[in-house]
Amino acid sequence: MKRRYILLAFLIAMMAAGDGFAQRSRHHKGRKRPKTHRVVRKKGVKSKRHRRTARIVPKEPNPEYDPNEPVILCEDTCSHVHGIDLSHYQGRVFWETVGENTKMAYAYLKATEGGDRIDEHFERNIQLAHRYGLKVGSYHFFRPKTPLREQLINFRTQCRPAEQDLIPMIDIETTGGLPTEVFCDSLITFLGMIEKEYRQMPLLYTFRNFYNKHLIGKVNDYKLMIAMYTPEEPVLVDERDITMWQYTSKGRILGINGFVDKSRFMGSHGLRDIRFQHVHLAEEKKR
Repeated sequence: MKRRYILLAFLIAMMAAGDGFAQRSRHHKGRKRPKTHRVVRKKGVKSKRHRRTARIVPKEPNPEYDPNEPVILCEDTCSHVHGIDLSHYQGRVFWETVGENTKMAYAYLKATEGGDRIDEHFERNIQLAHRYGLKVGSYHFFRPKTPLREQLINFRTQCRPAEQDLIPMIDIETTGGLPTEVFCDSLITFLGMIEKEYRQMPLLYTFRNFYNKHLIGKVNDYKLMIAMYTPEEPVLVDERDITMWQYTSKGRILGINGFVDKSRFMGSHGLRDIRFQHVHLAEEKKR
């Protein structure tokens, strides 16, 4: 009797399950499956699952590199005299840190550009660079199309002889769209005005390619700082003497945020070659 009850209960459970399945089937019967977008694969284009990705090979550690070792810079390993030039692009400079932690002997500071631009950090930079032991010079960015008299007055107002350790420097990087001959005439006239004002010839800064293209034979009597960012020392087409070489625009120095231009003297040249001659101005005043 007990077995009959068990069998009867099993049959009732099976019938209930069958009714439930039938109801679900009726519920879904007649419902259409939602259409999906058909992906049309272009010929020659592999699906993502078939695309091969580049295998990343971990780099082997360099046994000669020690992250705890200090960075060795050019000024740490050679006997040349090194320096920097900077402007408002470097922002606020911590000159005490610069003076205490680098081997930079001099700094050329941007004073002016064209006829009316004055570097916003010039006054602060020149005062503090002096205070913390660097030899200081000032430079003007030459604009060929700007009236020369305006440029001279602008530079003269900022580049005061009493504050200069180094001769003035003229930054020459553009022809202003002028033909080479017209540009050179303007430049030579301006250089003559600077020489008359300070009683000494300025230092000229330019890039090697710019010199080779526009200045050969035009500025033979002037000392040059040539910018060229390669491991090899610069050589000009006319093989003339180069006083200074700006060898990087991405130098690093404690106390200066970001990059800074670094330069050094070439051959046997040194600070004596670009020293500001105050005696010339003193003699002129006596006359």
